[in-house]
Amino acid sequence: MYEGRTVFAQLMDHLPRRTFQRLVVRYDGNSRVKTFTCWDQFLCMVFAQLTYRESLRDIEACLGAVPHKLYHLGFRTRTVARSTLADANERRDWRLYADLAQRLVVEARRLYLDEPIGLEELDASERTVYALDATTVDLCLSLFPWARFRTTKAGIKLHTLLEVRGAIPTFIWITDAKRGDVEVLDVLIPEPGSIYLMDRAYVDFERLHRLNEARATFVTRAKKNLRWRRRYSRPVDRSTGLVCDQTIVLTRKESAEAYPAALRRVKYRDLETGKVLIFVTNDFTLPALTVAHLYRLRWQVELFFKWIKQHLRIKAFFGTSANAVKTQIWIAISTYLLVAIARKRLGIERDLYTILQILSVYAFEKTPLAKALSRSAYTSKDGDIRNQLTLFDL
Repeated sequence: MYEGRTVFAQLMDHLPRRTFQRLVVRYDGNSRVKTFTCWDQFLCMVFAQLTYRESLRDIEACLGAVPHKLYHLGFRTRTVARSTLADANERRDWRLYADLAQRLVVEARRLYLDEPIGLEELDASERTVYALDATTVDLCLSLFPWARFRTTKAGIKLHTLLEVRGAIPTFIWITDAKRGDVEVLDVLIPEPGSIYLMDRAYVDFERLHRLNEARATFVTRAKKNLRWRRRYSRPVDRSTGLVCDQTIVLTRKESAEAYPAALRRVKYRDLETGKVLIFVTNDFTLPALTVAHLYRLRWQVELFFKWIKQHLRIKAFFGTSANAVKTQIWIAISTYLLVAIARKRLGIERDLYTILQILSVYAFEKTPLAKALSRSAYTSKDGDIRNQLTLFDL
């Protein structure tokens, strides 16, 4: 029997503690704190994420039922009161956990550097591929009046830049839900040589021109009202689904002034569904079919939003202030990154969803983390269960 540390404490070993302590000092997180430190707050919130707690009362009840095990989980306090946790979420600066998440992003990107993208042309190159999108989290207007979205609704928006290699969220901007998706391009610092995949909500030629001037590549969908003139057409293999590959310039006055350079227009018909898609990009070196296949990778950011909404606690909040909401979101992202880092360091082949399911029931167990996460599931070799009792006499 393994008499070492709990699975939860072993997972926390993958967190850079020195960085955490420096951030606590930077944001004066433990000012006038006697017992419940920022570290205890972080552990409570990560525990809530991993074990699917629904409320502050739920967290208090679960941790209060095993006070003798809190020390083995890494807590410095012997009790966790919901009022204490609520006050910490309301008052302690959310930027502490935002900066911590950014530090985890750096480590996760390093570990997933060799992860394949799925396109041979890019797997062998050093170009970074990002998917940019936003998702709205609905809130109750009476509880979150500061996040008014419509007359009877409240909400916040998560603008996310996801690195396709490893599905790592490298940039997250939390705003009110009224903020337009394209406005994230005003705060995003382009990375030269990288590829940004975006849907039609980000077609703003003045902003796209800034990406082009920064030597970054973008691939997006063309709007129906796009006005353009063809300069040159390249031959394409129509058996692959390609319809045309053209060099174009914009003809509408406002668009041409905002983006005076040439663009590339690729028209593609999906061979399975028959749907026709028109892409616009500033890259003239990639094969036309690669441009079409690249845009498919944008779906990964949609899957990321769906995943975190289903498997992390970012729809039911433990506090009602803006600080509490941002604190919970950033700790949820940190939890996602922490599990991704542990998965790569331990060489676990399972997906993150399965790992989270295991951690939810193994948090208090004293089992080696790698063993708990890699233990193969039992599958009966035959359908006949030998010890099944007879329910009815035939």
